[in-house]
Amino acid sequence: MNRHSTIGARQMAAVSAQKGGDAESLEMVRRPVPAPGPGEVLIKVAGAGLNRGDILQRNRTYPAPDGTQYDVLGLEVSGYIAAVGEGVETWVEGDAVCALMKDGGYAEYALADAPLVLPVPRGVDVVEAAALPEAYFTVWTNVFQRGTLKAGQSILVHGGSSGIGVTAIQLANAFGATVYATAGSTEKCAVCETLGAVSINYRECDFVEAIQDLTGGQGVDLVLDIVAGSYLQRNLNALSVEGTLVMIGLMEGLEANLNIGLLLTRRLTITGSTLWARSIEQKAAIGRELADQVWPLFEKGKLKPIVSSRFKLGDAVAAHQLMEAGQHVGKILLETEHSS
Repeated sequence: MNRHSTIGARQMAAVSAQKGGDAESLEMVRRPVPAPGPGEVLIKVAGAGLNRGDILQRNRTYPAPDGTQYDVLGLEVSGYIAAVGEGVETWVEGDAVCALMKDGGYAEYALADAPLVLPVPRGVDVVEAAALPEAYFTVWTNVFQRGTLKAGQSILVHGGSSGIGVTAIQLANAFGATVYATAGSTEKCAVCETLGAVSINYRECDFVEAIQDLTGGQGVDLVLDIVAGSYLQRNLNALSVEGTLVMIGLMEGLEANLNIGLLLTRRLTITGSTLWARSIEQKAAIGRELADQVWPLFEKGKLKPIVSSRFKLGDAVAAHQLMEAGQHVGKILLETEHSS
């Protein structure tokens, strides 16, 4: 029996991607409210964050982990604990939380693994907290754990106005790094500047040349890349001696040419990772560091969720279309009737 449960046998609204295809293949459905198993919590969802991975899942081009259900998408949510499963001592009914999910976030209720649940940071709106888990887990593990960015170093963030980008700019700036960011319009560059980055409009200049000019020819210590493809060699050209390229996206594809000589002579490092397929234990370790080192920065006003748009759950088609159009800045959220 679940402790602290106020959920009876009833159904919930959810957005299904079972059909697969374009945004219009998404459909509103009714599903049973799930019950949390051992180590799980049931969240009464207030908000769900959209991610590029949702688009790729929907059109079946993402290498999803074994056991992934395409029925209901959604890699992150915020809301309130509705019930807890056996063995969960950390959370009780009514706690305001946000959570990293494997799937199932586009719904009125969602199951989460208890170790991947974090409190809503003090001062952050509960719906807008849905903008935090995926981006902050991703940026923290790649920029600070794998990339070992430190105060006094420099970083180039590609896609600076994306959900990942606005998070990376804020975090790197908060921890004392010099931040450069690429974006594709004057408006998006202005947002990057507001958040603490020196912006580079990649449609108007070559970002490698811009970085060399801005750094006096030395390059940056770290590049965070979501593009791959033709960006691979150019990213290496933008790095300083012993710099690190961290790859977290493949927008231009899986293959690219590489000058191995530059890699050797400049002692460069190329690394990368995905978050989704990592174990609960690995992701929980990231979450503990976020709770300890990052979440307090929200209360101090050094970090904030950057939200482009909030759509109702029933408007998921329009939300996906906006993401695919690429005109948004920051995160796109879905909100449920529980948000008010």
